[in-house]
Amino acid sequence: MSEPQLELSIPVLTDVIRATAGSPNAELEALLAELQLKLAARTFKLTDELLRSTFAALEATVFEQISGQLRRQLPELIDATLREHFDGRTG
Repeated sequence: MSEPQLELSIPVLTDVIRATAGSPNAELEALLAELQLKLAARTFKLTDELLRSTFAALEATVFEQISGQLRRQLPELIDATLREHFDGRTG
């Protein structure tokens, strides 16, 4: 089943500012450019923080998985290698 689509009326930033601003056109364009720059910078910062956090969590998970596998498999690998080596020397 597909979810019903919600129709959201989200105003475009520039439309809202133009509708509420009483500034001349040149000042308005400068204000829009400044706001767009701030929004882009904040969006980039948030994205960067979220990505770094996610990668750190993934790294920790992968590290734990590999460590667990090594703890389980290394003793058998070492035992088999030592037995091969010493059984070959004595036999």
